[in-house]
Amino acid sequence: MTRTEKLLHDLIALPSVNPAFLPSSDPRAGENRVAEFLAATAARAGLSVEFQEVLPGRSNLIARLTPSGKVRQRIVLAPHMDTVGGGDKQFTPRRKAGRIYGRGACDTKGSIALFLSALIELASAKGRPTSTEIVFIALVDEESGQAGSRFLAKSGFKADLAIVGEPTGLQIVTAHKGDLWLQLETKGRAAHGARPELGRNAVHLMARIVHLLETDYAKQLRHRRHPLLRHATINVGAISGGRQPNIVPDRCSILIDRRTIPGENDSTVKREILRFIRRRGLNASMLDTKNEEPAPPLETNPRLPFVQQFLRCARQTKPAGVDFFSDAGVLAAAGIPSVVFGPGDIAQAHTADEWVAVSQLERGAAMLIRYLSSLP
Repeated sequence: MTRTEKLLHDLIALPSVNPAFLPSSDPRAGENRVAEFLAATAARAGLSVEFQEVLPGRSNLIARLTPSGKVRQRIVLAPHMDTVGGGDKQFTPRRKAGRIYGRGACDTKGSIALFLSALIELASAKGRPTSTEIVFIALVDEESGQAGSRFLAKSGFKADLAIVGEPTGLQIVTAHKGDLWLQLETKGRAAHGARPELGRNAVHLMARIVHLLETDYAKQLRHRRHPLLRHATINVGAISGGRQPNIVPDRCSILIDRRTIPGENDSTVKREILRFIRRRGLNASMLDTKNEEPAPPLETNPRLPFVQQFLRCARQTKPAGVDFFSDAGVLAAAGIPSVVFGPGDIAQAHTADEWVAVSQLERGAAMLIRYLSSLP
């Protein structure tokens, strides 16, 4: 078993479910066990290690490989430690038919194992960079509010490039969509179900809005395209209204997922949706339900020298784009040019049988070592 594969086995066996998805007393909640394991592993390899407390009991893990000379540039390797929840069997790693199964295998403990093993390999070699500091930062809370990357960004941390670990099939991604979660609410007038004409049905009002959003508005978005990301999207994911059959409902609400593309602004999107509804004679109130802070789209210039070098070392002729949001959007918005890269397929993330191919782990580690070894 290679170092990368062994690391991934050990990481899957250490549950690190985001506390947002579990009761506070659940022993599987939190990233602390993984952070301590990574700190010990990095320290044994001669890397300098520190913890950056983000929330009580939840810290980013920072491990540095310093260059042989003066630091002139900095590259960051930034996967996240938290996972979604799962059954007990999902925290027992297993290897079958060239795949490693388990919670977090591709999202993103596979990236953690790949990044750290590559850095350890570089640390043990004689030809470490002469002027580039390489910093491995395992982040907390990506699956909920991105508190880890947001704290790092606000701390004033600077870097020339961040490689954010997510399952991209080892494609270097320079663009991804942003994410906006909204609640719309319609208000009607309650009445007895035997005399519905005396009331105003909020569910019926909302049904008309849902139909318009999923048809005319979605069609409108398909004309707003990005060369790597196709087009913006909207999804009505939940609806709630009414109390019982014999009462005309006076309130109804829906939850919306609106994926944004570079060039779109959250405030503009909110106004656009409300204006779209009102122009069709309907009305609803709106609430942003995702974060107090935005989840912006990512668009990094692929012509930046460090990105170009990474593409050349990966033998990738052009950058890729993905539909999902990541910590890269947060870091890039704070002035750290960022790309997304890692083993696995987003289609496997969060599934009951989450897996990553061993071949991708090994090939990805070789690609990253080739890149890091090429740095000055």
